[in-house]
Amino acid sequence: MTQPTFKSSFLQTLQARDYIHQITHPSELDEAANTGVVTAYVGYDATAPSLHVGNLISIMMLRRLQQAGHKPIVLVGGGTTKVGDPSGKDETRKLLAQHDIQANIASQKQAFGKFLKFGDGPTDAILVDNDEWLSKLGYIDFLRDYGVHFTINRMLAFDSVKLRLDREQPLTFIEFNYMLMQATDFLELNRRYGCTLQMGGSDQWGNILNGVELIRRVDQKPTFGLTTPLLATASGAKMGKTAAGAVWLNADLRSPYDYWQFWRNTEDTDVGRFLKLYTDLPLEEIARLEALPGSQINDAKKVLADEATGLLHGTEAARIARAAAEKAFEQGSLSADLPSVEIPRPDLEAGIPIANLTTRAGLASSNGEARRLAQGGGLRLNDLAISDGGYLVTVADLNADGLLKLAAGKKKIVLIKPV
Repeated sequence: MTQPTFKSSFLQTLQARDYIHQITHPSELDEAANTGVVTAYVGYDATAPSLHVGNLISIMMLRRLQQAGHKPIVLVGGGTTKVGDPSGKDETRKLLAQHDIQANIASQKQAFGKFLKFGDGPTDAILVDNDEWLSKLGYIDFLRDYGVHFTINRMLAFDSVKLRLDREQPLTFIEFNYMLMQATDFLELNRRYGCTLQMGGSDQWGNILNGVELIRRVDQKPTFGLTTPLLATASGAKMGKTAAGAVWLNADLRSPYDYWQFWRNTEDTDVGRFLKLYTDLPLEEIARLEALPGSQINDAKKVLADEATGLLHGTEAARIARAAAEKAFEQGSLSADLPSVEIPRPDLEAGIPIANLTTRAGLASSNGEARRLAQGGGLRLNDLAISDGGYLVTVADLNADGLLKLAAGKKKIVLIKPV
């Protein structure tokens, strides 16, 4: 398919860096972005205390928007989190209490300021909570004012609903209302802030279309939607998911070292794509890096890890993480900056099977996985391979510094500290 030719620097950048999956009214949006300031938003529900790498592509898209001279809105879902987005889910989400939602929002906020400039200027980012209007909607008024613009026939055809029903998984009535609430968000942001563009992952396409159409029907104003592809790694793994769980953005849930290591472990064929999406490096430099032959691609992976970690945690944290990794993996020595896990000393005195210790240290998702890792020669204690997942680790295994160095595979190391 022939790529459209865009005039605006915003869409040119998104196209060149492979962000675009779908756009409504592309020529109209391009014209708006080329002739004035476009205000755009992405919504984030407060289902956890931190966002994760799966959210990062949309945050970077807001960053590209601001870099091109436009205004980003970060919409936190204080209201929609009370309902739960059914998109891509087989099960109903656990409903959170109000105080948990607000605590999650407060915790999530710290990541946004690393990528966006907030303030009162015409292109400064703002953060808005949709609970400001959703909590004030009377149910009868909501149905009367907005429900009339949605047909059950069309709602049932959207993937977020259809896939759940096709799998014979329950879809609660409260979840069924989510798409109406998201459409109302777009309408409200358009009225309050002149927001004309909603962005998100491709699983949000149906919800975004609802908002675009609602605004055009109710207020007769042109608005737009733009989605990114849902990313998976070259091996098919969901972006931001590892055996140990989600790759969180908050440092208290994933250390800068572990975050650096996540990007350093990128598969060879993903390096160029991830450099485009998750760093500010010029495209010419990215082309040079992804073309490095053979083992030199590892140098490109380190650049990716440096740049991605630097954006989130700062250049000094990235430097320290890289130095710790190189000291541990290339020089074979320990660094105080390696991630560490504390284990009660009495547990170690009694003895802990190494498979269990590996799981407790976050290097495997289950004891079974840890045992298979050991059998395959991928588990090392103080640089010695341990093939028996039942090997009992005790205080006798502590090194001269009173620590245990536990490694899974070639790229994961944790220091175990008895306390």
